[in-house]
Amino acid sequence: MFKVGIIGPEASGKTTLAHYLAKRYQGELVEEYARHYVEQKGDRDVSYEEVCTIARHQIAELKTISQQSNTTEKVLFFDTELIVTKVWLEEVFGASPEWLKQALREYPMDVYLLTCPDLPWTQDGARYNGSAEQRIRLFERYEQEIQALDIPYYIIKHIS
Repeated sequence: MFKVGIIGPEASGKTTLAHYLAKRYQGELVEEYARHYVEQKGDRDVSYEEVCTIARHQIAELKTISQQSNTTEKVLFFDTELIVTKVWLEEVFGASPEWLKQALREYPMDVYLLTCPDLPWTQDGARYNGSAEQRIRLFERYEQEIQALDIPYYIIKHIS
């Protein structure tokens, strides 16, 4: 099983790209759980503990996938994953738990696709960071996190 993490700032095309790649390469899509959580809650304001709940769900998915890793040759496309959750905790609450950092090392992606914030930002009810400065800062944070994990990555830019 080959795991592709698709991460980037809000409204940078992650979900569209994840759906496209999963279909194009007959892979499996692992949808963004945080969006589902916020939509179910009906309120985009989440507490530190709620973000930790999201992270625990993501880790449980990764554990299950790891147990199945030798039984399939499918490519999995993750529409966001633990790096986004870690950075979110640090940006909003100033810290992330050690168990989350450990999970990033224990359940790594095989490659990352890092989407640039070069698409127009649109509000969809679940998004927070619309300013160009915030989006660029988050892009840089995600890139630093990937580099710290020493995992190959590619930057995806919108072509007009």
